[in-house]
Parts: sequence; structure tokens; C-alpha cells
Amino acid sequence: MAVKIRLKRVGAKKSPSYRVVVADSRFPRDGRFIEEIGYYNPTTNPSTINVDREKAIKWLKNGAQPTDTVRSLLKKLEII
Repeated sequence: MAVKIRLKRVGAKKSPSYRVVVADSRFPRDGRFIEEIGYYNPTTNPSTINVDREKAIKWLKNGAQPTDTVRSLLKKLEII
């Protein structure tokens, strides 16, 4: 099972916000996920990023691969 840390889109049309989730890479973007570890809201100024540090580190140590966008968010929060 290939596990990824990625964004799940929530929110209204033209007003996106995202949840940072751990999911099997075969599931759809907004489909089933294993665990929610945070959220990201790009519409605020500055952007709101909140990720549970311990959960993110645990999943990264277990082999979960972050997507490019999530990798940049984790770098901003100094988790990677």
C-alpha cells in the first residue's frame, strides 16, 4: 500500500480550503483517507497552516510520501 500525505479539498466553490490527510494513493482526492493531520487555508492573508507535528513525523518515519505541495507546507513549518 503506497501511503501519501496530501491535500483534500473542502470549502465552497471559489473559496477553497484544504485538509492535510494521510491516504492510500489509489483513493480519489476527496475520497477515503486514513488520518487527518491538519488543515491549510490559502484564502486568508497570510495563509493559515496548521499541522499536528507529532502525527506528521510519525507518518513520515513510517514511509508516507508527501506530495510536492504538502512538502513545501511542511518545510514552511520546519517539520522537514
